Amino acid sequence: MQENFSLKPYNTFGVDAKAKYFIEVQTLEHLKDAINYSKDHHLQVLFLGGGSNILLTKDFDGLAIKLSLKGISEQDLNENEVLVTAKAGENWHEFVMYSLEKNYGGLENLSLIPGNVGTSPMQNIGAYGAEIKDTFVSCTVLDLENLEVKTFNLEDCHFGYRDSIFKQEGKGRYVILEVSFKLTRKDHHIKTEYGAIKTELENLGITHLTIQNVSKAVINIRQSKLPDPKIMGNAGSFFKNPTIPLTQFEDLKLKFENIPGYPNGDVVKVPAGWLIEQCGWKGKQIGNTASHQLQALVIVNATGNATGKEIFDFSTEIIHSVKEKFGIELEREVNII
Repeated sequence: MQENFSLKPYNTFGVDAKAKYFIEVQTLEHLKDAINYSKDHHLQVLFLGGGSNILLTKDFDGLAIKLSLKGISEQDLNENEVLVTAKAGENWHEFVMYSLEKNYGGLENLSLIPGNVGTSPMQNIGAYGAEIKDTFVSCTVLDLENLEVKTFNLEDCHFGYRDSIFKQEGKGRYVILEVSFKLTRKDHHIKTEYGAIKTELENLGITHLTIQNVSKAVINIRQSKLPDPKIMGNAGSFFKNPTIPLTQFEDLKLKFENIPGYPNGDVVKVPAGWLIEQCGWKGKQIGNTASHQLQALVIVNATGNATGKEIFDFSTEIIHSVKEKFGIELEREVNII
């Protein structure tokens, strides 16, 4: 255990906040020991995975626990399906690449999403027409109230758009230890309808569809639009795409005829990036913080010296701008600490 420990290397924004205490755990027993220590010394706990979905707005006056549980296992279910289980500390993209090397389908559209496997169910990560819930079978968790290990199946997790039980009624109660996915071995269901996947496949001259080619297209698209956190600190998409009533969308269409939307029954999902861009934020920088020049939805630590409070205040100004112009209140996707 270390004291007054800088968390700069452990959050993708690269914010230099300190934790009063820090420890890295690699086994369940070590994790339980660390939690018991925090209880005995009345310390708040902050669990760190890949650090890709948090904004540290101040120093953390407690115990930061870096979860580094590693390992991947497989179980054949039938001729066409395999159950693949990954520990929470496995890097998400590396896990997707592992699956593709084995020719296991189901995760290819989720390539290059930052973070670790353990945090993937928390916000039901998704991209290009796919979400965790599409292949998720179960996850094993540690209940912090009694240190019992429990299993949550698909239904238990209450998955929604960028949402789950772990962000709602179970927030702060459970630590995810491992996640199991049901992947296909041969009869893959390939999704190319969403976003620019088809266009990118054409640009690559690919006519024979494979899960590996879809992954390559997704990686190319993401790299062309999103900054690498190792080069410029960011947490990917900072805001959720808002869902508004169809009647509100139709009213907005009268005033903003080019407003894009994706209808689903009585509601319409509107791209947050478009709303932010229309308010003049794309590429705009204030002090150390900016909205990325290629994707307005991404807030970046432009100089490398931004504080968490600067980034938070910047995001607040964006929220106010969008609310004032469109009457839509953006919700932060990133967890604020």
